This record gives sequence, C-alpha cells and structure tokens, in this order.
Amino acid sequence: MTTQNPVEVVHEIAASTNTAEETVSKMYAETLEAYKKDARILDYVPLLAAKRVRETLRAASQTVR
Repeated sequence: MTTQNPVEVVHEIAASTNTAEETVSKMYAETLEAYKKDARILDYVPLLAAKRVRETLRAASQTVR
C-alpha cells in the first residue's frame, strides 16, 4: 500500500474545496492526530482524516450558499 504525501493531500483538498492550504493543513493535522490517538491500526488513518476534512469543508461551503 502506498501512502500519499500529506502535502499533496492538503493541496488537493484545498484546490477541490476552494480553501486556503493553511486552513486545510491545520484541519488535516488536527484530524489526523485525533484519529491516531484512538486507532489500533494506523494504515488507513491518513485516508480517513483526508475524507473527514474534505467532507467538513464541503458541508461548510453548502451552508454558506
């Protein structure tokens, strides 16, 4: 299994949600840390954290419209 570079993940989420990379980076780091704290298996934690951040940002953009 290959893991994607966190910088690439942040850049992709920022581009797809029209959000500043700094904001996405902070959210991703916080979410990743929260997931790692409770996880027993860490293989999919980065993927799940990216999904959570992407969903949070998309939901926030839907409420603004």
